[in-house]
Amino acid sequence: MMKEFLEYVVKHLVDHPESILIEVEEKDNNHIFKLKVAEGDIGKIIGRHGQTATSLRVLLKAVAAKEGKRAVLDIIG
Repeated sequence: MMKEFLEYVVKHLVDHPESILIEVEEKDNNHIFKLKVAEGDIGKIIGRHGQTATSLRVLLKAVAAKEGKRAVLDIIG
């Protein structure tokens, strides 16, 4: 559910939703989400002063907490 949620939100932020790639690594109760987007969309994901990236991380952590898990978002250029 966390991956689908993240993909849904990111698709609505970028110009090239077909280039979104989300990889998930699971270690114990931690989920590490590695997000890759098109080069031109990286600025839209990070946002001014990192506000969009921070908001994505907060939302992802909230969804994870609801499932009793922990989540980390890494944005890869």
